[in-house]
Amino acid sequence: MIVSMLKFNIELPESISLKDKRRVIKSLKDKLQQKFKLSVAEVDLNDSLRFAQLGAVIVSNSKMFGEKALHKAVKFIEDNVHGRLMDVKILSELY
Repeated sequence: MIVSMLKFNIELPESISLKDKRRVIKSLKDKLQQKFKLSVAEVDLNDSLRFAQLGAVIVSNSKMFGEKALHKAVKFIEDNVHGRLMDVKILSELY
């Protein structure tokens, strides 16, 4: 079993409140879960107004498949979120 993981920070300069930030993050999480079948969570910077750190994972039997899906998810985020993507890390572990 291969677990492929994605961790990234996103800057949301247009966010004016935590409620606004959480609305954007929830929408992004829902889209990633539906489109790419990823498990997604906000993992840090919860109380920051302009920044969020999210993690996403996918379980498969192939490192190449998992990492390819995560790279597509990163491209989707870049194209669809009004914010700046930073510190993107993708890695896979064999279990």
